[in-house]
Amino acid sequence: MTNEKTIIPINGYLMLFLILGLFFGGIYAIIATGTPWYGLLIFLGLVLSFGLVLVNPNSSRVLLLFGKYVGTIKKNGLFWVNPFYSKRKISLRASNFDSERLKVNDKLGNPVMISTILVWRVTDTYKAAFDVDDYKNFVRVQTDAAVRKLASMYPYDNFADEGIEEDITLRSSVNEVSEALEKEIQERLKMAGIEVLEARIGYLAYAQEIANAMLKRQQATAIVAARHKIVEGAVSMVEMALEELNRKALVDLDEERKAAMVSNLMVVLCSDKDVAPVVNTGTLNH
Repeated sequence: MTNEKTIIPINGYLMLFLILGLFFGGIYAIIATGTPWYGLLIFLGLVLSFGLVLVNPNSSRVLLLFGKYVGTIKKNGLFWVNPFYSKRKISLRASNFDSERLKVNDKLGNPVMISTILVWRVTDTYKAAFDVDDYKNFVRVQTDAAVRKLASMYPYDNFADEGIEEDITLRSSVNEVSEALEKEIQERLKMAGIEVLEARIGYLAYAQEIANAMLKRQQATAIVAARHKIVEGAVSMVEMALEELNRKALVDLDEERKAAMVSNLMVVLCSDKDVAPVVNTGTLNH
């Protein structure tokens, strides 16, 4: 396998003056002498002009001579090379790629919509030009394949009610998933001489056909968790109230009255609506 070879050709400004000298000198000689053979100087100037190469900052030119790789110009400026070289321009700038939203199945088989944002750049012009057919299309296809594989490795979210508890999920473990995605894409794009600068999930949601059901499930899970917290707090408050009554001996309650008191307090503390009190103007037994 041939590796990238960086070259620095002849200064293009010197050759530009030479080409202009040949071109206008040939015209002057023809006019002054009337000899058409000086037209060869004009022809030579035109041929040499095809060797001028302008390389912009963060850009490169891959040079070929009749199908043989000669080298890559990465230094910016005006240069002159063999006029018979074919020149392919490859950008070295960082590029963004926002993939389409793909419908894939997560680890639990739930359909999700996912897309990724990729920042990449070419580091090896030889591999980008000759080891793959179209390196830009290669980036798109391999990124989609990496996203599909990543989505199948992790669940969208944890479902503790079913005993499914994962350390890493697509929704909550953003940093871990991004690192895994970046590593997976880098492995795929390495053969094309492309460096992955950043890769992260750009869009993530359940597919439309199950989005409503999953939303209701998440809401139900949140309600159950909130109720569990409320009951836990209410039990603590009732326990504290009974302990304070016993400690201060404000009233002597038998087991039946304690049960009634506990029931009333639990209703008051756990109800999601305001409680309407009933005032008893008689004795405790009536």
